[in-house]
Amino acid sequence: MPVWPEPLARAYAACEALARSHYENFPVASKLLPPPMRPHVAAVYAFARVADDIADEGSSPASDRLAQLYAWQRRLHAAVAVERSDEAPPDHEDLIVVALAHSIRSLDLPLALFDDLLSAFGQDTMTTRYGSWAEVFDYCRRSANPVGRLVLRIAGYRDAALDRSSDAMCTALQLTNFWQDFGRDWRAGRLYVPREVLAACGASEGELAATPAGPIASTWTAALEQCVAATQEQFSSGRAVCDGVRGRLQYELRFTWLGGHRILERVNRARRELLTYRPALGSADVPLLLWRAARWPAHA
Repeated sequence: MPVWPEPLARAYAACEALARSHYENFPVASKLLPPPMRPHVAAVYAFARVADDIADEGSSPASDRLAQLYAWQRRLHAAVAVERSDEAPPDHEDLIVVALAHSIRSLDLPLALFDDLLSAFGQDTMTTRYGSWAEVFDYCRRSANPVGRLVLRIAGYRDAALDRSSDAMCTALQLTNFWQDFGRDWRAGRLYVPREVLAACGASEGELAATPAGPIASTWTAALEQCVAATQEQFSSGRAVCDGVRGRLQYELRFTWLGGHRILERVNRARRELLTYRPALGSADVPLLLWRAARWPAHA
């Protein structure tokens, strides 16, 4: 593990503590990652976690949340541009900025990728419906894909083909999360199924409103079937990044891919119940995931 001066070590420790305290579907800075990568990945995660929490403060007006996101962005830009003193500030959020600014400077991480993330979080405060797949994929380009590219940069990879495959995998994971949280998002006023898919399947939001606690209409199961198929295409395109890296990162990405793909399988089987049921991984899935990991080249 890297050895840093105490204030900087304290800043990275704050990021790792935040990463460990939040449950996520997919691993964040897990023990499968090479140890030198973990603090930097945790810093990326912690920065995004704070931004996501700002965006999801539903009781605050959207304009206030946007202003807070812009302030969070300015703090990062200022920290990257100006060398900080050895005395890291005590504020928890400032510790996150100190750690991430150090990661950006020392690893030459693209600041534009963090701007993309914040633009997606800002969009969450205003946009609740999407007209087309192009709009959904553009959101994923900014909300999910930067994380994959940053992990590759932290690991030392700078390869256009790996970037493209990573983008597909991250998009697949983001889409899977949309369908997994279908009922939760609907009750929160959000819907990520593109309107063009609803139109093609003859589905309407009124049908969902009419059956808040029961199985959804066949038009919606057809729409979700199309969503699962589009997500599966992204998973297929994203497999290459799992084989294009080496060492422990390869196993981290493979298990991430397999875990996300398994959730998508559960989503597909439970399409009629997604308003009231959230598919998730459990201990019963572990043997299957280990078996699929052992026969990875053959798993489709």
